[in-house]
Amino acid sequence: MTTLRTPDGVLYYEVRGKGPLLILTGSPMAARFFAPLADALASEYTVVTHDPRGISASVLDDPSQDSTPDLRADDLAALIAALGFANADVFGSSGGGVTGLALVARYPDLVRTLVAHEPPVFEFLPDAAEFRVKNDALIELFHREGVKAAMQRFLGNIGLDGGDRPEPSERDLADSSRFFAHEFLGTTRYVPDVESLKAARVVVGVGATSGDQLAARTAHALAERLDSAPVVFPGGHGGFLEDPAGFAEVLRRTL
Repeated sequence: MTTLRTPDGVLYYEVRGKGPLLILTGSPMAARFFAPLADALASEYTVVTHDPRGISASVLDDPSQDSTPDLRADDLAALIAALGFANADVFGSSGGGVTGLALVARYPDLVRTLVAHEPPVFEFLPDAAEFRVKNDALIELFHREGVKAAMQRFLGNIGLDGGDRPEPSERDLADSSRFFAHEFLGTTRYVPDVESLKAARVVVGVGATSGDQLAARTAHALAERLDSAPVVFPGGHGGFLEDPAGFAEVLRRTL
């Protein structure tokens, strides 16, 4: 467990295992959510998890700064260099998948394989304009009624049931507030560079139980743009939390 000083803040990260470098990244999910998956892979890889910029222990010099996929990609590039590796495999979940897409576009030589699991590339959907309106309304709701109301609306919009979720901690609420205020729109309005992705090894992942949930739709839309078929992973959008061992096995085979 250590930190890396970046030009505009501090990036908290954790390292497990030994072998080729594998980065597990989310947005806004912090390092702690990837710990079971990292443990399952540490016998074969040097596995790095981290708190994305502005989330949990990764503190920005300017807390009002927005978090974009390009800035998060710059953080990953700096992390790879600081660890002394020439390149890495990258698994990105949800908004972390969008971070990975930006990393491939900006630093293609740094990525051996990117596995983008259900990245919310809304702009590739045929009804993208409708979701821009919904997402603007979501952020207005956040500023008007607070983070809990916004989270309930967000989960409903993407087709997830938040009814049985545990009460969020103060840290969870702070990270979610940061997500809605400074991260959500920049991530969902990112338009991937398809040609740069086709020139690299990019694998799109989708959850076996995700059905027609929004993130599964965006995953299929991205795979179609890349002329590929998505790899099916156990569980749903958070399958690596539901079945880390089974998820690790599919990820291992994919890499």
